[in-house]
Amino acid sequence: MFRRAFWFTAGAAAGVWATTKVNRQLKKLTPESLAAQAADKAVEAGHRLKDFALDVRAGMTQREDELNDALGLHQDPDRPDNVTALPGPRRLRAIQNDQTDHRPKLSYNRNEDH
Repeated sequence: MFRRAFWFTAGAAAGVWATTKVNRQLKKLTPESLAAQAADKAVEAGHRLKDFALDVRAGMTQREDELNDALGLHQDPDRPDNVTALPGPRRLRAIQNDQTDHRPKLSYNRNEDH
């Protein structure tokens, strides 16, 4: 008698447990629940993309500073932020070398008639 009562109770408990489990899964598959889950995932993906963009921007700024230091390009305090000046002597030397060259210059214009 106790054996039958035990198995009857165990079966009823298993049935209740299975029924609640199935009902929870069915509620998760309703259109409203699926829409809410999709919205949560979209917001989470947006936060991840924002964090990634901030990491990329920080890396770009760091690398730009490294390159500016390596090339000797430093910001001028009189200029606004994020504007760097190229060294002047390089440009001046190129113009001076161009003026000291006395060879005739040949120009080629592909639109000229020959």
